[in-house]
Amino acid sequence: MAGHLVDLGVDILEAGFPIASEGDFESVDAVSKQYPWVQVAALARCCTLDIERAARALHYAKRPRIHTFIATSDIHLKYKLRRSRQQVLDDACAAVALARNYTDDVEFSAEDATRTDLEYLQQVCKEVVEAGARTVNLPDTVGYSVPEEYAELIGHIVGVLGDR
Repeated sequence: MAGHLVDLGVDILEAGFPIASEGDFESVDAVSKQYPWVQVAALARCCTLDIERAARALHYAKRPRIHTFIATSDIHLKYKLRRSRQQVLDDACAAVALARNYTDDVEFSAEDATRTDLEYLQQVCKEVVEAGARTVNLPDTVGYSVPEEYAELIGHIVGVLGDR
């Protein structure tokens, strides 16, 4: 599959979630070795073990990216993570900072962004960029938003972040 994506000109291959299984770890490692000119990303939750495992899987990548994520909507904070907004913000920033120890290219995703309180989402986005994230992703994790709303949210956050 990676070969077909490379042939199509895909510029970033998110090759796996290395902490999830040995197979995912091996896929990130294999893609990094086989396609050294391609940017290879590894997915990691906002926790030390995930970030370190992703970094190990990207050892051979010439252009590594660590893509870290955490849920930010109040419903996920309360029922899934059982954490406060401040705890999640701290975890997100710490994960980005840790990932920056391994690569200059860190992507952060605010899971369930479309159901996240806008002021809190702005705060999270600003602070992860300050911590070193080069890319911010705003997933509509549960399909909550319609295209016009989603475009407005993305445009708003782009305006908030500016040219950081």
